[in-house]
Amino acid sequence: MRAFTIHEGIVAPFDRANVDTDLIIPKQYLKSIKRTGFGPNLFDELRYLDPGEPGMDNSKRRPNPDFVLNQPRYHGASILLARENFGCGSSREHAPWALMQYGFHAIIAPSYADIFFNNSFKNGLLPVVLPEDKVDRLFQETQAQPGYALRIDLRAQTVTTPDGRAMRFDVDPFRKQCLLGGLDEIAQTLEKADLIRAFEAKHLARYPWLANRPTA
Repeated sequence: MRAFTIHEGIVAPFDRANVDTDLIIPKQYLKSIKRTGFGPNLFDELRYLDPGEPGMDNSKRRPNPDFVLNQPRYHGASILLARENFGCGSSREHAPWALMQYGFHAIIAPSYADIFFNNSFKNGLLPVVLPEDKVDRLFQETQAQPGYALRIDLRAQTVTTPDGRAMRFDVDPFRKQCLLGGLDEIAQTLEKADLIRAFEAKHLARYPWLANRPTA
């Protein structure tokens, strides 16, 4: 999992509440359990004017010029600004995969669906929660200023605007440390490998018959 410390990037405003995971990555793309290849189909139904299916050459499809991510001023955006209850609907982990593979490092919204919120942390995507009035102001500033960028400092737990205004956000201490270190659940377990091996050796010495495994 990639580590998150400080990220500065262009903001893309997705001005829509209750965005569900099927809109983030439609169900037809869930056939693959690989963690790669989902970025080109992020927001597929909004991003293209023609329907998409797995294996299609997206370069030959018709992009929707009205969709925010297709507008030149937001090309290269790495921070998504969203509205309340982002990521609702089914519990597909493909949603944060698609967002990250498109190029997003963080999302800023007033609230998230619980499962999406948890899945984001587990995959290295930072979901920042800010009060609705502050999110409203960020929408206004992003839409008014081409190239609008924010600086997110996870260690300091701040979002800083181009004019130097810093907004603090809360984050669970354990999740924060996991993101700072780039540690997913498997990596966290492996950090305790020496302790695990020492316990197994001690346990086996105390109960040696456990080493007698049945043969086929």
